[in-house]
Formats: sequence, C-alpha cells, structure tokens
Amino acid sequence: MSSHILKKWGLLGLVLFLGIMIITGCGAQEQEQSTPEETEESDKDNQELEKGNGELFPVTFTDAVGREVTIEEEPETIVSIQASTTETLFALGVGDKIIGRSDYDNYPEEALEIQSVGAQDMNVELILTLLPDVAFVTDYHYNNHANILKQYEEAGIEVVVTGSATSFSDAYEGMKMIATATGRQAEAEEIITDMKERHEAIKEKAKEEITDKKRVWVEVSPALDIFTTGKNTFMHEMLESIQAINVAEKEEGWVKFTEEEIVNLEPDVIITTYGFYMDDPENEVTSREGWAEVPAVKNGQVFDVDNDTVTRPGPRLIEGVETLAKLIYPEVFSE
Repeated sequence: MSSHILKKWGLLGLVLFLGIMIITGCGAQEQEQSTPEETEESDKDNQELEKGNGELFPVTFTDAVGREVTIEEEPETIVSIQASTTETLFALGVGDKIIGRSDYDNYPEEALEIQSVGAQDMNVELILTLLPDVAFVTDYHYNNHANILKQYEEAGIEVVVTGSATSFSDAYEGMKMIATATGRQAEAEEIITDMKERHEAIKEKAKEEITDKKRVWVEVSPALDIFTTGKNTFMHEMLESIQAINVAEKEEGWVKFTEEEIVNLEPDVIITTYGFYMDDPENEVTSREGWAEVPAVKNGQVFDVDNDTVTRPGPRLIEGVETLAKLIYPEVFSE
C-alpha cells in the first residue's frame, strides 16, 4: 500500500476520532449544565425512593388511656393481645411482625399460626421471654394488670393501650393510633378513606331509596339469657346508617330482654350474631314457643351474621354494614 494511501486513512481516522470526542464532550456539557431546579427535583425523587418507615421515628402519641407514649425506632416484633388489633396490624401490612397474639385471634388465617399469649389473663412469663419491641394491650389490662404492664416496660417493651371502641369514629381513631405506633400512617389513611367512602355510599342509597323502615331485633346471645345491643354500639350505628330501626334503641349498650318483651316488639327482621358457636341459630329462634306470629319469624326474616364484622373495631366493620344492608333490604342492596 502506498504511503499516500496510508496518510489519507490516517488523516480520516484522526478526523473521526476528533468528531467523536466533540460529540461526547457536548453531551457531558449538556448534563453538567442542568438547571438547579432540575437537579433539586432529581435529588428529591431519589430521597423519596430511598425513604423508609424508619424515618417516621421516633414518634410520640397519646394512647387510649391518655398515656404519652414514645417509640424510638420502627418496631420489628409485636405482641397483640386483642383480636381487633391483630386484624388491623395485618391490614396495615405488619402482620409478619406479630410474634404473640390473643387466644381469640382468628382472622386472617395466618394469625392462627402465631403463638398465643393469653387474653384478659396474659401469659406474662411467655411475653417477657418473647420480649417484643411493642405490646398492644387493652384498657382492661391497664385497669386490672397495671403491675404487669410495668414489668413489660421495665424489660424494655413499649406498651400501647387500645380502648373500647363503640362507634366507627372510635374505630378509626384506634386504627390511626396503631398505625402511628408501627409507622404505617399512609396505609391506615387509605384503609379508613375506603371504609368511609363505602359507608357513605350506603347511607346515601338508603336515604334515597328506603321509605318504609324495617324494625330490627338484634340478638347477641340466645335463650335463656337473651341480650341485644342498644345505643352506643356498632350494630346500632350500622342499622341507623341503612335506615333501619333498632327496636332496642331506647336502651344503652348491651341489654338483657325477656322473650315476652321481644315478641311484643314485633320486629320485621331478626339478626343473630352467635352462629360461630351455635349450629343453626335461625332455627333456635324460629322454634321458640309463642314466636310463630312474630313478623320476622312468620316471613322467614331471621338471619345470622359474622359476629366479628359487627363488633370488632377494625377494617372489617364496613363488611358488617354491607351484609346487614343486603339482608334487611335485599331489594335495594342486592343489585
């Protein structure tokens, strides 16, 4: 190959090399010349991606009995001694952190795999052995086992007391507190917003479409000692929200009635809540002597509902409302 050709290709290669360097340099210069606003936004996005629940701690809040509680770090292990608290923890996405549960926890199914640590009477030795970061207890424990709770705190366990909720508002506040203690405020807000929207939709539909209100008897325990729910109970609030009449609305809380008193109330619908421990609760009601002419019995309007969805202050309360609406007013809510 002649020296002229070599020089020609050598010159061409130099030109190509310089061209690549110029293009690359321009790209780098363009990157370096990003505006301060673009750089700040990029940094902010990266921080959001890296942000974890740990940054929500330490957190200080007031529990259900007015105690100021401070949790320094995100809890990694939890003991929950109330079924509704356990349900809420699972709904918030921290069920895998529960290492001890109450004897009555039955939802979700995964809860049954967790070690039981008692209920009103706690297995103190076991809880101290488990040594959770946080123990959620109830106002019953606070009022009756204060010395035990002190032992927990002295062992380094943060104690959070939950209250006895009687309304949806109470339930929402309780869920928010549990979420604050576990760094799941955003998840709680999403759950509560969904519950409120579904509840409001039912209220509006009932108000618009129900003109003939049905009279409802709620039975939370069977004969011989028959109890019902009056005002300041979830069931009463649920019935009101679907435009149904609680025939025991003049009473407060959980009240005992005689069979004769119930028959005289002439309910259009009877709702029982004890099917989880009694076979065929509907038959228990309809077979009672002297009840054949009660409108609810006569027209086959006796139904059992899942007790947990109408008594536990947790995420499933809205399911209780929806179930009652469909059972009491199927012509409106079973579409």
